[in-house]
Amino acid sequence: MQKLKVAVIGCGHWGKNLIRDFADLGVLKYVCDSDPLIAYEIAKRYNVETKSLKDILLGDVCGVVIAAPAEHHSKIVKSSLEAKKHVFVEKPISLNVLEAKELCDLAKLNSKILMVGHLLQYHPAFLKLKELVDKGKLGKLQYIYSNRLNLGKFRSEENILWSFAPHDISMILSLIGSTPEKVVATGAAHLSKNIHDVTITHLTFKNDIQAHVYVSWLHPFKEQKLVVVGERGMAVFDDGLDWSMKLKLYPHEVKWVNGSPEPQKAEFEALILESKEPLRTECEHFLDCIQKNKRPRTDGSEGLNVLKVLDASQRSLIRGNTIYLENNKEEKNQFYSHETAYIDKGCYIGKGTKIWHFSHILKGVYIGENCNIGQNNMIGPDVVVGNNCKIQNNVSLYKGVKLDDGVFCGPSCVFTNVHNPRAEIDRKKEFLKTHVEKGVTIGANATIICGNKLGAYSFVGAGAVVTKNVKSHAVVAGNPAKQIGWISHAGELLDKSFRCPKEGRKYAIDKAGNLKEIEKKKVLNKQPKNKTKKIANL
Repeated sequence: MQKLKVAVIGCGHWGKNLIRDFADLGVLKYVCDSDPLIAYEIAKRYNVETKSLKDILLGDVCGVVIAAPAEHHSKIVKSSLEAKKHVFVEKPISLNVLEAKELCDLAKLNSKILMVGHLLQYHPAFLKLKELVDKGKLGKLQYIYSNRLNLGKFRSEENILWSFAPHDISMILSLIGSTPEKVVATGAAHLSKNIHDVTITHLTFKNDIQAHVYVSWLHPFKEQKLVVVGERGMAVFDDGLDWSMKLKLYPHEVKWVNGSPEPQKAEFEALILESKEPLRTECEHFLDCIQKNKRPRTDGSEGLNVLKVLDASQRSLIRGNTIYLENNKEEKNQFYSHETAYIDKGCYIGKGTKIWHFSHILKGVYIGENCNIGQNNMIGPDVVVGNNCKIQNNVSLYKGVKLDDGVFCGPSCVFTNVHNPRAEIDRKKEFLKTHVEKGVTIGANATIICGNKLGAYSFVGAGAVVTKNVKSHAVVAGNPAKQIGWISHAGELLDKSFRCPKEGRKYAIDKAGNLKEIEKKKVLNKQPKNKTKKIANL
């Protein structure tokens, strides 16, 4: 390995560990950091040089090791690959799935190693565990769960899911050998608004294999445990124990006796492991892959798969629903955006959605499938827009707004996010949420005051000012908006018969004063002559 030379980009908390190990292996030549003083002190300690990223990429090192902040990973990886360098980047490979896919393609195009730092895949206990699974010692896999819990270290730039879960997701995908078909994530943000401290992510794979990942930095004690359950045995990787007890094999089985399942318990076996630090193994693996031109255990494709699961988990966390993944299918032409539209990194835009002239989609926005975003709109940050929504021109959806599926926002309608704004006073901590439920129509120039909910299939007349919650199927108009009638699922005003003239659905008012459907649609296909005109003029 003496002939190989690498540079480490980033001299922070984790970068220092990488610098130490590559220096011990005799291959470290340069270090680089955004703070030149820190880079100088590290370089002096290890008797190497400090250089800028530009100079490193123009220089003679064959490999670049990236431990910069996650938001810079994609850009530095791309520059390094274009400079014909082999790359080892800490997790995540990128914050954007499409960018990660481009990086994998670029590495392949330039015949360069692209390796992602999923450290626990190099842990002796995990390597032994994977060997057991691959050899069928546990039988058919049924269930895997991981706990990664601690008190701190709290982050302000990323939530617990992105900070703790990548390693566990990486191990689970490796053991099962595929990506999940669907993902559901739940969590809570206690310390900082919109930065989750606790998440639970549930993964469903083919053949009904299940897995979940529980991560938290608000936990009374440290726990790092991976449990694998198979038909013929179970294994526990507990990284909090001594080397002699880190990996235990439980040859428990469940047998059917007289038509009922009964556990067949057995004594556990503590497996013998080599007590070697996984980071050293990981660094050696990168150098070995360069020398022998072989595929890394955690290559770019593996990093991309982990990122897809993280991305799906984050979307599920925001929307509160199940996210389905398309395994082994490239997502080409997922959505359309006009060349003048601007979409920040860290957004998700669903398939079939169109974003037109001069619209700006800010960081953290989720937009579902088959939406139409008109001209000169601003959405975000962290706004959720469901499937099949239509947002006409000149609409701004601010932080705190959530649109469910099938919402129509008329031209120049207005959402607020604070009750008493002042230009000279910061009221970001006073933002209120506005929830627009499924099928709602909001007329042109209407104003929706924050903190209110618009019930499913309600109709807000043009120019109305909504100052309180609106009931489902209610029609409101005026300033302040008052209810003036009821409207059907199909958008038809209801008369005293409470039957939709278009679909034939029958409704009634319940004891609480809400409109309820009591008879399913008959599809009458009768177009009323005057009632549509009345709605348009509200």
